[in-house]
Amino acid sequence: MKSFTRYISKNLFFFIIYIIALLFIDLLVFGLIFYNTVSEDYGKHAPSRMLEEVSEALTQDGLPDNVLETLESNHIWAMLLDENGNRIWAALTPEEIPAAYSLQDVALFSKGYLRDYPVFAWNTENGLLVLGYPKNSYRKITANYYSTRSFQLMPAYFCGTLLLDLLLLFLAYYFSKQKIIKNTGPIVAAVETLSDGTPAHLSINGELSGVAESVNKVSEILNKQNTARANWISGVSHDIRTPLTMILGYAEQIAHDNTACAHIREEAAIISSQSVKIKELVQDLNLVSKLEYEMQPLRKESVRLSGLVRSYAVDLLNNGLPDSYSISIEITCAAEPIVFDCDTRLITRAINNLVQNSIRHNPNGCDIILGLDCSDTSVFLSVSDDGAGLSDEGIKELQEKPHYLESTDERLDLRHGLGLVLVRQITEAHGGTMKIESTAGRGFRAIMTFENRV
Repeated sequence: MKSFTRYISKNLFFFIIYIIALLFIDLLVFGLIFYNTVSEDYGKHAPSRMLEEVSEALTQDGLPDNVLETLESNHIWAMLLDENGNRIWAALTPEEIPAAYSLQDVALFSKGYLRDYPVFAWNTENGLLVLGYPKNSYRKITANYYSTRSFQLMPAYFCGTLLLDLLLLFLAYYFSKQKIIKNTGPIVAAVETLSDGTPAHLSINGELSGVAESVNKVSEILNKQNTARANWISGVSHDIRTPLTMILGYAEQIAHDNTACAHIREEAAIISSQSVKIKELVQDLNLVSKLEYEMQPLRKESVRLSGLVRSYAVDLLNNGLPDSYSISIEITCAAEPIVFDCDTRLITRAINNLVQNSIRHNPNGCDIILGLDCSDTSVFLSVSDDGAGLSDEGIKELQEKPHYLESTDERLDLRHGLGLVLVRQITEAHGGTMKIESTAGRGFRAIMTFENRV
């Protein structure tokens, strides 16, 4: 558990470092992108610098050629106003720029714009120097000025940075998730396997090796417990067989001994009958245990299921089916040629368990139907009857308590509930599933579904 905690902590720490590094890179990129903008706003061609340079070179007759060339190259126009607001001279001024201004006009444009041109004023000995920059080149604020390019770049920068950060965070999350899934996937699969009671083995190096070792230890313990349980049941079954055979033999002798009184023969017959049921119970318990712990080898062979069903029905009739019961076969044309790889003995056992289940729970008789159908992907083998059926509560109880042993009367007429469990185990051993459909008073149906490999 500690190794798993360290693994999660390490990945979380990496993710936090990644986010911090991303923020640092964002700040660095911000500085690089806006460095040029800031340097242009406050560089040698910035309004404050240009005002100072032009005012130093300014004379009553105008500006030197080199200064004019600088203004022209930067699309800046200039003019000089006297104290009455009249223009003394102008250089590169647009046509819409007036030649005379009132004090109110000067007060207004010196802090803002003149005909949409951002203008900057400088008081000199010769008059008021005014420099005009191209439209939309600067956004003037009361105490400062900022280039339009700054305002245009700012939203694009933040949106672009946000999208890029989200993309990088998603990529980091995705690859971290893939790495965690890759490293923990075998462990999760092993735990799920263990939850089904099946042993699992992990071979993992690195940070999660401790977790793998713990899973392997649990698997080994479960495997030993399962093996011990199966061996115990098998041993008990073997040990019971000999005394049970003796009891059965003596009981049958007494039951058929004409010198014994009728009451003693009747009780001997009950002992014989119950001994047979105990023998069947031990055999079923042993087989269920072996199938559950995968200790029962499957002797598979290719079998035509329609022939297997018909063969079972013939054997059942030949062994003497009571008159109150009837058995019929319903095999579709599509299912007739189906060949299935299976353990014939076990599939026959499953069919027989379902038929005997119908007989046992319908003492007054019923019609039993053996069905075989198929689809493109599945084969459906079913046993149904039109007997008493089960209520919803009965099906729920069967699902919650699949193993039970009960006595129907004071003479211990034993019934055990391993029959349907065995059917399910046999079906699952062949890679299939079993489904029960029943309604009280409307019969019972069990469907075994297998993969159609034809």
